[in-house]
Amino acid sequence: MSLFGRRERDDLRSELAISRAQLRVCEQDARRLRAVLDAVPVGLVLSDLDGKPVLRTPPARQGGHVDHLVEDAVEQLLVAAAAGTRGERRLDLVGPPARVLLLKGIPLADGGALAVIEDLSERARLDAVRTDFVANISHELKTPIGALAVLAETVADHDDVDVMRGLAERMVEEAHRASSTIDDLLELSRIELGGRAVREVVDVGMVISEAIHRTALAAERQDIHITVADPHPPKAMGDSRQLVSAVANLLDNAVKYSDTGSEVTVSVVGTDGWVDITVADRGIGIPTRDLDRIFERFYRVDRARSRETGGTGLGLAIVRHVANNHGGVVRVQSREGEGSVFTLRIPASED
Repeated sequence: MSLFGRRERDDLRSELAISRAQLRVCEQDARRLRAVLDAVPVGLVLSDLDGKPVLRTPPARQGGHVDHLVEDAVEQLLVAAAAGTRGERRLDLVGPPARVLLLKGIPLADGGALAVIEDLSERARLDAVRTDFVANISHELKTPIGALAVLAETVADHDDVDVMRGLAERMVEEAHRASSTIDDLLELSRIELGGRAVREVVDVGMVISEAIHRTALAAERQDIHITVADPHPPKAMGDSRQLVSAVANLLDNAVKYSDTGSEVTVSVVGTDGWVDITVADRGIGIPTRDLDRIFERFYRVDRARSRETGGTGLGLAIVRHVANNHGGVVRVQSREGEGSVFTLRIPASED
């Protein structure tokens, strides 16, 4: 009897040990499953058989997803899905910030339901940018091409040499305008697709010299003198090709919007691990209402002046992308009638 009791106890201990091991495995699997669910970028809400939420992953709790409008939509989808009806709903939230959410209710095989909350805000923003870009570039290229067609037809109808010469000059201007737009588009695409800039020691003095060389002809035409305040600037870290493009666009912008015979100044200051390249002009300045938008593609403060100067509206967008690629920023200070000061901040050389 005593021996039989001992065997029972041994069997019970063995079963308990097995049960504890199985429990540890289950707990480990549960932790892994929870970690996987927490890592999923979309929000997930699990409900019971009645459609009441019993579990939420972090994206479904954070980032402003849980407000009354979203919560009501999620509960409606869960109740319907728990009853076996799959549903989907898109929410366009005004904000701020504006958000676009796609909600899905999915019935589960063993009862209950799952709601999926996907944030489409960035995708919607990119779609809007793409749509605006196509519309803008179509307009920007259609204008000079249409002008070329009209001018060519006019040339065909004239025999006067002087008139034909004037029309031919206009055709050349419109062709250059279309070419400049295409060149800027290619440059912007190259910089955007290139990702973050190459990290190499850059001679800022050489960057400024090359940028001045690119804009020398335009400055000469308007009798504008470009002055470099510091002939021996500190070195920076980055992509020299991108930096030349950015500084050249800042200089080109300054020249275009300066009065004939005025001066544009380039200065460089190194401070706290950064190099600030500043381009200052004494031109027409920028209205305060436009300061937040001037780095957008195709945005122009004065469209009439842009047509006269041949601006494409892409130069400052290029500067902004170069700054972002370098982990830096571009800032502007301006007052109407007094001029503008643009500062491109990039990392200083680590040497």
